[in-house]
Amino acid sequence: MSIINTIKDFSVAERFLRYVQIDTQSDPSSETFPSTEKQKNLSKLLVEELLAMGVTDAHLDQYGYVYATIPSNTTKNVPVICFCSHVDTSPDSSGENVKPVVHHNYQGQNLVLPDDKSIVIRYDEHRDLANQIGNDIITASGTTLLGADDKAGVAEIMDAARLLLNHPEIKHGDIKILFTPDEEIGLGVNFVNIEKLGAQFGYTMDGEKAGTIEDETFSADGVKITIHGISVHPGFAQDKMQSAIKIASKIIGTLPEDRLSPESTSGKEGFVHPTHMSGTVEKATIEFIVRDHATSNLSRYETELENHVKNILSKYPKCTYTFEVQEQYRNMKEILDQYPQIMEIGIEAIQRAGMNPERRSIRGGTDGSRLSFMGLPCPNVFAGGHAFHGKQEWVSRQDMEKAVLTILHIASLWEEKTN
Repeated sequence: MSIINTIKDFSVAERFLRYVQIDTQSDPSSETFPSTEKQKNLSKLLVEELLAMGVTDAHLDQYGYVYATIPSNTTKNVPVICFCSHVDTSPDSSGENVKPVVHHNYQGQNLVLPDDKSIVIRYDEHRDLANQIGNDIITASGTTLLGADDKAGVAEIMDAARLLLNHPEIKHGDIKILFTPDEEIGLGVNFVNIEKLGAQFGYTMDGEKAGTIEDETFSADGVKITIHGISVHPGFAQDKMQSAIKIASKIIGTLPEDRLSPESTSGKEGFVHPTHMSGTVEKATIEFIVRDHATSNLSRYETELENHVKNILSKYPKCTYTFEVQEQYRNMKEILDQYPQIMEIGIEAIQRAGMNPERRSIRGGTDGSRLSFMGLPCPNVFAGGHAFHGKQEWVSRQDMEKAVLTILHIASLWEEKTN
């Protein structure tokens, strides 16, 4: 048996319970970076804990990134590997005053959350609860999200760092640690200094079910449509007013519901999704996200969307519009397929940690999507959380411990397979 699998002195759950009580919600409307200063409260704590472990170069930079290095303990010239997680939580549900609750020795019951008994995590609605019998399930109290996305990943990397330092018999090359802000609003790696980081390959710890590893994401664009209407005093508006906000509502209200919609797609099917609308009679704006695993499909969806806009606007000849497309991220599989060893080692590490690996694609993106195109090929490894971004979010202590073991095996395997 590997020395790694004999480790029992985990601290990951205790770390996680501390970290989730620090409010780190990001803000998509902010013009600063990071979008909220409070994200740095957790990042500063992480630096303090890393320094206390003996990670001498751990520091927080001006942008809110935590960088740290666990030095190599082998004579081999091992590729430098990075483990990355994000400290922010989603703006979709409150992250203030999170009160984590530990449900010990779970036995298949529905979990009624104590501070709002209408919030129930039901066994028959959360499939992976079937794999958690006897485990310790951690939830929020019912009024907030939990923050397993991605404080589970943060806690796992921190515990793995401690264990690598305390177990020099686990041989590894240089290990880099990167904690990012603002991942939840798509800005997480905007100011990452790849040269300073100095890693050749990476793994984000930001996935879901234990045993999963993801090498494929959506490719993503954002679309902003601005409608310029005709504003007239409503008392004298007959045959003159052309309301931009009503036109915008028609554009959204007549989108297809049986295709190209998040509500009607699954697997590798893409979608066009309105995320925000605001406006007045004179001017209205709609923001969309456009997603597909095949990058080539994005332009096709965008053309269809613009044709839809033109069709609506044809009934309002005095109105005009603008249609702006912004690239957000691309499918990391385009890069990862060039470096098969990264996934091979990730899969073997999951096996060595006692699980059956499951290779997945993500109906979304991670920091690894953009990092891969910035020169750091970076698949996504499970962190163990479920039902992200809402009050029913949960994670088990045992799955977080499996993630810690997986990190240790990844570090060890890169050293083992280096000649």
